[in-house]
Amino acid sequence: MLSIGTIVMGAADVRRAAEFWGRALGYVPRDGEVADDWAVLVPADGAGPGLALGRSTSPVQEHPRVHLDLYAADAAEQEAEVARLVSLGARRVDWDSYPEDPDFVVLADPEGNRFCVIDTSRA
Repeated sequence: MLSIGTIVMGAADVRRAAEFWGRALGYVPRDGEVADDWAVLVPADGAGPGLALGRSTSPVQEHPRVHLDLYAADAAEQEAEVARLVSLGARRVDWDSYPEDPDFVVLADPEGNRFCVIDTSRA
């Protein structure tokens, strides 16, 4: 059976993206370094999929077909994590597809890649 090993994202500035995602997720460079055009970040504790960042000139999609969902235990943790991520360089996205009373918040990383922070207590 296959499993997800690494999620790959494009970035115009790989070093900036690696700094953000490393701090956001507690990940570290797999090989101890980040190049200008490629980096693979892995969980510091060794558990979970890696996040690879490759230089890309493709424009960011306003409604991406694939994105990351980051899980928070409850609304208070979600609020705290959104604030922390914004302090690291993420920004809130004015999402036009929010349902009434959403359990998620849409953010964009410093490169503009969209991701969600989910309140899993409402699942």
